[in-house]
Amino acid sequence: MKANKVVTFGEIMMRLSTERHLRFSQAEAFKATYGGGEFNVAVSLANYGIDAEFVTRLPQNELGISAVKEMRKLNVKNDNIVFGGDRLGLYFLETGTSTRASNVIYDRANSSMATIQKGTIDWEDVLKDATWFHWSGITAAISESAADECYEAIKVAHKLGLTISTDLNYRSKLWQYGKEPKEVMPKLLEYSTIILGDIDTAYFMLGLEKVNPNYQDKNILPNHYNVIFKHCPNLTLAVTTLRYSVSASYQRIGGVLYNGSKIYHADIQDVTPVIDRVGSGDAFMGGLIYGLLEENGNEQRALNIAVAACCLKHTIAGDYNLITIEEIEKLLSGDFSGKVSR
Repeated sequence: MKANKVVTFGEIMMRLSTERHLRFSQAEAFKATYGGGEFNVAVSLANYGIDAEFVTRLPQNELGISAVKEMRKLNVKNDNIVFGGDRLGLYFLETGTSTRASNVIYDRANSSMATIQKGTIDWEDVLKDATWFHWSGITAAISESAADECYEAIKVAHKLGLTISTDLNYRSKLWQYGKEPKEVMPKLLEYSTIILGDIDTAYFMLGLEKVNPNYQDKNILPNHYNVIFKHCPNLTLAVTTLRYSVSASYQRIGGVLYNGSKIYHADIQDVTPVIDRVGSGDAFMGGLIYGLLEENGNEQRALNIAVAACCLKHTIAGDYNLITIEEIEKLLSGDFSGKVSR
């Protein structure tokens, strides 16, 4: 039996964020770190001891090389990175607080990843020893050619029998190349076995009317999820992060998982104060993948791990969830004290 290996595909960017909750207009300097949805998932998995590899395209310059060094520092495999293109994608973050929301400005047009072409990566070789492939709607949003290359990866992953997980990750600011999600995503989602996202986002990407579901209604909820199952014939699990934003500094986090026959809920947890919510959805995805791989099919347990990982990410500055399984277990045991470990 193959050892578990997860391959994720997407764009790593340099993150330039204001410090001390300053507005862009106040900032005289930006803190430079790295991040990106699919890479963040790989970082979480590597933290948990899972063999994780990230695949992307980077410029052959100092910034591209620095991104590779970041991967190595975080124990994420990078053997199949492709070099080419002119620039590394950037995003600017103004971190909100209290009643002021955070704001993101992307600067990733014509980046190395956005200009990737179908056939750039030998997916047969990359995925030959993998058991799991993860992608997100962000990759499909950044350019038509990135979506095409992602589709090539998905087809090979399906042929090889890999579990294929997808975070829908709708970003309205990114869909700028003349196509709407409903024109691109249905074909890519056809082979997904696990989808993370809320029901209305899934409906939107599949070209369906939104329904504004009540996630606490266990009688009606399966019917809404079953529509997604109908349009995604390989689907085995549909999962939703429940997020109730009281303010930028106070979030309430839970989760729902549906396996085609049964609904599971994870209890809502209060998270306050929030240090950084960027990457918390990726933390949920990383926790979910870990739980499904390591918990012998215990779907409730996998969902609980995902919610705990998401909650803890809100306490970590930067894109990555630098949390251990031991810290997740402590939270799951009911210890919310935050006492110093001496």
